Amino acid sequence: MTDLIRREDFGPVARLTLDAPQSLNALSDAMLAALSARFDEVAGDPGIHTVILRGAGKAFCAGHDLREMQAARQAPDRGAAYFLDLFTRCGALMQQIPALPQPVIAEVHGIATAAGCQLVASCDMAVAAEGTRFGVNGVNIGLFCSTPMVALSRNVPAKVAFEMLTTGEFIDAARAREVGLVNRVVPGTDLSEATLALAQTVARKLTAAVRIGKRAFYDQIGLPLTEAYTRTAAIMQENMLWRDTDEGIRAFLEKRKPDWQD
Repeated sequence: MTDLIRREDFGPVARLTLDAPQSLNALSDAMLAALSARFDEVAGDPGIHTVILRGAGKAFCAGHDLREMQAARQAPDRGAAYFLDLFTRCGALMQQIPALPQPVIAEVHGIATAAGCQLVASCDMAVAAEGTRFGVNGVNIGLFCSTPMVALSRNVPAKVAFEMLTTGEFIDAARAREVGLVNRVVPGTDLSEATLALAQTVARKLTAAVRIGKRAFYDQIGLPLTEAYTRTAAIMQENMLWRDTDEGIRAFLEKRKPDWQD
């Protein structure tokens, strides 16, 4: 099953490739299960400090597999329960990404539509090739992208998200960067190199600090301001007392590279 997700390691960076180009890497039942399994795999690998997620072939991800969904709709033993389970499983997968200890960077090209756009929005960072198009286009076929809306509306301004959801229109990579859906836009020929360089930059930081920081980032986002400061003050207190943090500060003051044990 995990053959649908090809894994390559570049030192402390794991690159996961959605490998079903014939379906534009659609999130079929099998693809959802395979990607979830790969996320569990890298989460438990202490040698992996950052993760890249990309798609094989012409596109990053075209969203849910509509042919599979139509077949399920017509099957006498599936129906409503299947669809609730499908969208619940997809939502659980998206929530695995912020819960992973490592930062996850989407490497996006071609198109990222519906649940594919949701996947980009769920990642911690994203690098896109020039010419990439992003959309939550379900409304065009009568299926409002309600679950993709959750991640999208947490990435971009409300009016931008609502326009995308109700018009079904694409935005290009430049606009995606402008509204905060992606971090960087690069020529297509430079996409893999640029994404790997970003992942390696993050991987060189103190691993424990990045991991505690990622958890703190998502924990504080939904809190009222006072609670957010209370929570993050305690986290910084903990972080400040680490041996490797002491070494990092000493190295900075002494103008040398830190000798981290992590």
